Amino acid sequence: MQLGSEQRVAVIGAGAMGRGIAAVAAAAGHEVYLYDQDAGAAAAAPDAIAADWAGLVQRGKWSQPQLDAARRRLRSVVSLEELADASLAIEAIVERLDAKQALLRQLDALLPAAAVLASNTSSLSITALAAGLRHPERVIGLHFFNPATRMKLVEVVSGLATAPALADRLCALMRSWGKTPAPAASTPGFIVNRVARPFYAEALRLLQEGVCAPATLDALLREAGGFAMGPLELMDLIGHDVNFAVTQSVFQAMQQDPRFRPSPLQQELVAAGRLGRKSGRGFYDYDQALPEAETSPPRPAPAALRVHGGLGAAEPLLARLQAGGVRLERESGPAQGWLGWDGLRLALSDGRSATRRAADSGHAGWAVFDLALDYASAPRLALAVADQAAPELAAQAEGVLQAAGLQVSRLDDAAGMAVLRTVAMLANEAADAVGQGVAAADSVDQAMCLGAGYPRGPLTWADRLGNDYVAGALDALHAHYGDGRYRVSPLLRRLALSGGRFHD
Repeated sequence: MQLGSEQRVAVIGAGAMGRGIAAVAAAAGHEVYLYDQDAGAAAAAPDAIAADWAGLVQRGKWSQPQLDAARRRLRSVVSLEELADASLAIEAIVERLDAKQALLRQLDALLPAAAVLASNTSSLSITALAAGLRHPERVIGLHFFNPATRMKLVEVVSGLATAPALADRLCALMRSWGKTPAPAASTPGFIVNRVARPFYAEALRLLQEGVCAPATLDALLREAGGFAMGPLELMDLIGHDVNFAVTQSVFQAMQQDPRFRPSPLQQELVAAGRLGRKSGRGFYDYDQALPEAETSPPRPAPAALRVHGGLGAAEPLLARLQAGGVRLERESGPAQGWLGWDGLRLALSDGRSATRRAADSGHAGWAVFDLALDYASAPRLALAVADQAAPELAAQAEGVLQAAGLQVSRLDDAAGMAVLRTVAMLANEAADAVGQGVAAADSVDQAMCLGAGYPRGPLTWADRLGNDYVAGALDALHAHYGDGRYRVSPLLRRLALSGGRFHD
């Protein structure tokens, strides 16, 4: 099947997502049919889409003739039978398996065998949607992200029966529509909704343990991790009912794998009706000024520090310390070493708590700091101090990081801290997706950057940190919690042992 711009596209469902998909197809030159069970919604959709396009004209991105031509390509219809000559039908109706199956059966009987039937489902099995149809080989997933007119990513999802060449053809079509396709196999959550689960899950676990306040945790993921939004504020934006439902769906579809276990804390928020921004309250109360991150007060800076070995990924901190007037005295030691000052050992977290490191080494004065996307520019960093450490060592550790120009947020001493455990778990889930044949490493990273807005693909991040370091952090989390959710992906373990990488 080749879909040129002269061929017709049918969009079933005239809600926000359906309108967005129709707008993209019409802008790419296709004649588009819009159908909805609510005839009024279908009838109003072309003018609503044209109103959005008017903004492009006002900003000089489109001409009025372009808008007029695209508007003529949009046509609402009142019956499914009017879609019979479409070459591609994309359903964007309610996210219910029974409803989508019923619609696809109707389309399967109505459209010619050469036409493609696509579902915009975000999580339902493409295999299940195609089951029982006369032509299951022509069923594929086209998961657009909201808003479809602006988000570049489209997951192109093949079920067990999907014709092998169809994904390549639909990927080419999506590129012609100005989209970036990410081919994937039909598994629960596909790429983005699966790999993103730890971004929420680890934050919920830290919050449940009382490691820090919500505003602090969100600030650390933004300011140290480089994410556009913190996980708690993002869940408030999405809606806890929606986020919790997706987690439950993936958990059940994954045979209750503990890696996807829903959080009792989020379940309580849903039960209380604290759904986030749409209800006025979630982790934050939106009727009040939002709280700020907890930040340590200024502490004295050291005149000199011993650098025992290296700091791993955190080496750029040394230049910041020198710029802050701290004299550094280097001595040989391991690649993952520490900064020393008057009994203090300050190191990048390796997944163990500071308390565990103190117990393992026999040295009481341990403090650890968290991972950052870019230690040369990060404005904030998390710090945790061993329970065995003398009280004054906490202030000393804060002073060291402040001397590097960092705002410091103290955490209760939790294994893996905040950013490290989140990134390690994202990389682990991404590695499992690759290892299980869901998608290639490049597609996974691209999907997470374009679909979830991550600052770096999780597998690229793991390659840069060293897969042995990431696997070691997960091992430390597994030892700390004894929970199967922290088991290391077989592919990640293999690369950690061999020194291999996800990307060449």
